[in-house]
Amino acid sequence: MGSDPKRQLLNLLEWYREAGITEYFVLGSEGGQEAVEEKREERVSCPENEELLLKVREEIGDCRRCPLWQTRTNLVFGEGNPCAKVVFVGEAPGEEEDKQGRPFVGLAGQLLTKLIEEVGWKREDVYIANVLKCRPPGNRNPKEEEIEACSPFLLKQIEAIKPKVICALGTFAAQLLLGKKLPISRIRGKVLLGWKNYRVFPTFHPAYLLRNPKQKAVALRDFEVLKEIAEGEG
Repeated sequence: MGSDPKRQLLNLLEWYREAGITEYFVLGSEGGQEAVEEKREERVSCPENEELLLKVREEIGDCRRCPLWQTRTNLVFGEGNPCAKVVFVGEAPGEEEDKQGRPFVGLAGQLLTKLIEEVGWKREDVYIANVLKCRPPGNRNPKEEEIEACSPFLLKQIEAIKPKVICALGTFAAQLLLGKKLPISRIRGKVLLGWKNYRVFPTFHPAYLLRNPKQKAVALRDFEVLKEIAEGEG
């Protein structure tokens, strides 16, 4: 007996979700072919980027390259638009991210989404990932050996997407992408050349903003500058 087509479709969609691809064009949906073509005009399709992201996810597999696999519920690969002009990079999954297998879906993630929307974007316009793919116990800071084991996959994700700018959320992301141990307070809101000459734009991590709400206005200005960089020429 052949496999259930519905189950096959669900498995395929889950495979794509795990690779961070969250947008699909569905033929035969409301609006028909014209609606699909209109949507394609709004969003450029990047099949090569999608394929590369899938390969990165396959390479990670059921990762056991560092001890964090022993305490994780779900590996959090990343998600968003494979054609994104901006890749947001955080530190590591938190409790809610670990439960859902998705990046930035807890309180800090809700704030990140709000900041993204405040400047006229949607989450599906950008790509979101972390330095680590697994949650450190108790949300402690990442260890150097964990970053060393996990960060190559983040860099491969960035190479697959080839964004115009990378927004480093917080100290750990900024230090990795810039190769320098500088405090985020000194470098936030500036465009700096980082790994492989990608433009890196550091700003506060949303978790920091939850603890320091007076800095939200500063972060919003950073996001406005980030949008100008991403959508500007050159």
